[in-house]
Amino acid sequence: MCGRLALTLSPELCRAFFGYFEQPNFPPRYNIAPTQPVPILTLKRLPMGGHQRHFTLVRWGFLPAFVKDPKDFPLVINARAESVADKASFRNALRHRRCIFIVDAFYEWRRAKDPARKGSAASQPFLFRRKDGAPLALAGLWETWSGPDGEEMDTACLVTTTANETMAPIHDRMPVILEPEDFDTWLNVDGDVTEALALMRPASASALDHYAISTAVNKVMNDEPSIQQPLIESHVEEDAKASSRAPVKKVRTQTAQIKAQMKARQGDLF
Repeated sequence: MCGRLALTLSPELCRAFFGYFEQPNFPPRYNIAPTQPVPILTLKRLPMGGHQRHFTLVRWGFLPAFVKDPKDFPLVINARAESVADKASFRNALRHRRCIFIVDAFYEWRRAKDPARKGSAASQPFLFRRKDGAPLALAGLWETWSGPDGEEMDTACLVTTTANETMAPIHDRMPVILEPEDFDTWLNVDGDVTEALALMRPASASALDHYAISTAVNKVMNDEPSIQQPLIESHVEEDAKASSRAPVKKVRTQTAQIKAQMKARQGDLF
């Protein structure tokens, strides 16, 4: 499941791309984690007719209206496209409160068996972004939770679907990625919900670029550009054998050995 996001593009570029009314001034975020504020795009009906797109911050972690105490409800950061129309937690939000997460990258982890750890799983993080450099528009659902003492909290979750050919070697799920021409169809809850359902499909395999990064992204406190730097040693082709590759530590060791051999050979030449 998609568990970390990033938004590092300028506020001006994001506003031009998504076309919302506000002009917020937000700092770059390289490691947005669940329960933290995340920017979303919504569509509001105007009093004189028509609609207007709006930018707002919500908590990443969906709370249905029927929840009495958030402490007794699991943290929901993703909703599966295949069941979102049927589950009580999401059914109303799908019909009345759809949104778009405003980001420019997301992270996913590939799990692989680590022989050195006696069958335990070692996870390798990857960064995903659009090849064309544009922001990512991720389909989501939002809800305003009201507590017994009158408190309110705006919350949201991503909608995920089956992985495309690019994503499959790393994870079997991916966020639903929307193209600009589909924004209003997804956001306009006055329309036929079946049109929105049709958008919950895997993105084109050619839409995304990705590469391995360090495990520094695993720690929420690491929110800086360095966590997005590629791991050159493990920047290899993704294929059906990805899950059985050696862990990053082993790859680094092999790379060091190769470099040592090359240095020795250069010594023979000069």
